[in-house]
Amino acid sequence: MREKLNHLYLDSHERILLLHSLVELKNQLIQQGRYTDCVDELIFKVINAPTKRMKNEYV
Repeated sequence: MREKLNHLYLDSHERILLLHSLVELKNQLIQQGRYTDCVDELIFKVINAPTKRMKNEYV
């Protein structure tokens, strides 16, 4: 069975906020002595995600 893909569209401010939150979560996990592999993967995906120009239409 195929995995369901989810797409998340963020502007630059939201992207920066997401990265800061993930780094803060990683720091908390390190302080607790837990693994940070999943958070590391998410940070890597957010940093290397392609940017896409979108046209916003307000109705």
